[in-house]
Amino acid sequence: MKELSERVISAIKSASKKLTGVKRRSYQAEITNEFFGGNARKAEQEMGWGRQTVSKALKEAETGIYCRDNFQARGRKKTEEKLPNLIKDIRDIAEPHTQTDPDFRHDRLYIKITAEAVRKSLIREKGYRDEELPIDDTIGSILNRMGYTLKRVMKAEPIKKFPKPMRYLRMSGK
Repeated sequence: MKELSERVISAIKSASKKLTGVKRRSYQAEITNEFFGGNARKAEQEMGWGRQTVSKALKEAETGIYCRDNFQARGRKKTEEKLPNLIKDIRDIAEPHTQTDPDFRHDRLYIKITAEAVRKSLIREKGYRDEELPIDDTIGSILNRMGYTLKRVMKAEPIKKFPKPMRYLRMSGK
């Protein structure tokens, strides 16, 4: 192992932080082989890099096969993916309660039922268990993604015009 000054270590760390993915691991493998004899544990102690990452980098450099970072596969799945029939069941419950814009200004669908009521209907009518369904806010988000707008629906009634009282008909209290 070659002795490194603090200035060189900080320059190597800085360069490593500016790289990402395969390029970063390739750089880390090169530095580890050159200065730490290919020892991931020493590279971790001196440079502060993750040992698993350095080990992966060394294996990639040795074999020439690079690991693909699949960040899209990480994280929490949408409720629609966990419960594939949920969209169809929500649509079955919500469709009878929908109304188009009474003024025909938008092509949005307004729904006259709350997300809480949709959730209760899913439990009662479609046989879902309370534990497997998401909370009311999530069901509201699903309804929004489906194109429903959870707003109060205005009734489409004609505006009544009342005649204005005439000045000469004003009653005096004398």
